[in-house]
Amino acid sequence: MIVAVDTGGTKTLVAVFDTDGQIVAEERFPTPHDISGYITELCSTIDRLTKDIEITCISVGLPGTIQDGVMVWAGNLEWADIDIASLLKPHYACPVVVENDANLAGLAETRALSETPPICLYMTISTGIGTGVILDGRIDPLLSRVEGGRIMLEHGEGYEIWELFASGKAILGRYGKLASEIDDEATWREIAANLAQGMLALLPFLKPDVVVIGGGVGVHFDRFVPFVNEQMTANLRDDYRPRLVKAAHPDEAVLYGCYYHALDVLAA
Repeated sequence: MIVAVDTGGTKTLVAVFDTDGQIVAEERFPTPHDISGYITELCSTIDRLTKDIEITCISVGLPGTIQDGVMVWAGNLEWADIDIASLLKPHYACPVVVENDANLAGLAETRALSETPPICLYMTISTGIGTGVILDGRIDPLLSRVEGGRIMLEHGEGYEIWELFASGKAILGRYGKLASEIDDEATWREIAANLAQGMLALLPFLKPDVVVIGGGVGVHFDRFVPFVNEQMTANLRDDYRPRLVKAAHPDEAVLYGCYYHALDVLAA
């Protein structure tokens, strides 16, 4: 059995996958913001879900920058230089793998496509903006640290980090509403313009064949993507314009990505 862990800034979801890739048990808990409390709660949850079950791998998804399995930085959790695998290994004999949550969601969403593109860019637009670059249906270690949401762009009277003016948190701060509460076309055009600004910078550099968009704002794909496509058509060459696709399973993408990533690591 593979244990998948989707660690978020507010909640952590733990799921157990059987050998057929089906979730057979799951549980969630509020994410403690101290690392010792997180490890204690995570181990207790895993133990409850896997009683009398042999664990073949624990696959953990984490926000922020992951380098060689170490969480270097995670803004929402205020963790830094945390080796989650080393903290879990004394409790479990199985392999423990750790990866960025956007990369994992991108892996799952790429494998949900009818055909696997050579390059797929996954974007999660929620509290922040996360990106994952998937090559031939796998997470490439050389691109696993890409953080598209942190690119600097000219905005207003200076330069600003993209996610600080285009994310769900930025939308709430600017309009006083969640994306789900916005109905008028003019506002969605403004939101789309801010999203397009970062995409116009990333797309010629990465040249993805498909862009999958998920996250809390991504759920409203149909409201902003037509306007993003307008910007792409006006400002990019044809060969720089990928197909934009709505995420198929935004709520479970990280969990399934954990599962697929564990299979890839075990098979390597």
